[in-house]
Amino acid sequence: MAFLSKILNLSVILMAGFIYIARGDGSAGFTESKAVYYPNSIQQGTQYGSCEYGAFGTTLNGGDVSAASRLYRNGVGCGACYQVRCTNNKYCSTNGVNIVITDSGASRNTDFILSQHAFAGMGQTPDAGCAILVLGYIGIQYRRVSCNYPNKNITFYIDKSSNYPYYLAFQIWYQGGDKDITVVQLCETINLTCKLLERSHGATWAVGSPPSGPLSIRMLLSGDNDDNDDMWLVSANNIPQNWTAGAIYDSGMQVHM
Repeated sequence: MAFLSKILNLSVILMAGFIYIARGDGSAGFTESKAVYYPNSIQQGTQYGSCEYGAFGTTLNGGDVSAASRLYRNGVGCGACYQVRCTNNKYCSTNGVNIVITDSGASRNTDFILSQHAFAGMGQTPDAGCAILVLGYIGIQYRRVSCNYPNKNITFYIDKSSNYPYYLAFQIWYQGGDKDITVVQLCETINLTCKLLERSHGATWAVGSPPSGPLSIRMLLSGDNDDNDDMWLVSANNIPQNWTAGAIYDSGMQVHM
C-alpha cells in the first residue's frame, strides 16, 4: 500500500507538471487552424460580405474583420469577435489581432479569410506583417473573445429594403460581449404586443406587418456552452413610430461582459 501511495503521489506530481507545461505556451483555450486573406480586396473589409453590413463592414473594428466558414453559422456568427494569432515564431506576435466576423467563406480548408489589415496585424512589426502577407497562407490559433466598442451603444440600422409600414428589416450593430443574439422580438410599447422575428439573411432580422407605434427590441443573448447563461436584453430607447429606411437608432445600452 505504501508503494502504491508513492506511485499515486508521483502521478499527481507528473500530472501537475504536465498541466503547467501545457499552459506555459499560452495556448490554453485556443483552437488550431489556418487563415488566408482577401487578396483582391481593399486593405480593410469588404462591403459585399454575407452579413450584409455594406460599407459599415469595411471599417468596423478599424478594418480588422474576417470571413468565416463554419464559424459563420448561417449568420448567427455575424458580429462575433475572435482573437486570431499566427504560429510562425519568426514573424508572428503573441497577441495577434482581434477580428469581427462580417462575411462567410472558405479557402484551402481555413476557418478565416482575414482582411489584409488584420492579416498583417498578426505580425510582430510592420515588416513582419508584410512578410506574412507574402506567405498568404499561415497556421493560426484562435479563440472567442468579447467584442468591445468604446463609447458605442448597441445600434439598430433600418435596412434600406424596409417599406414603412408594411415591412421592417434591421441589423444590430456594435454588440459588445461574447454572446450570440439568437432570438429577437419586436414589441409595440403601448399595448405591449410583440412579434417574433426571423433572421432574414446574415445579420438582418425582418418581419412583415410590424406592430405600429413606438417599437422596443428584445434580444436573447446566448453563450457557446450549456451553462444556462442566456439573458434577455431590452432596448432602453425605442424605435420611433414613423421609422424610416436607412435610419440609425441608438438603443441606449451596451453589453459589457
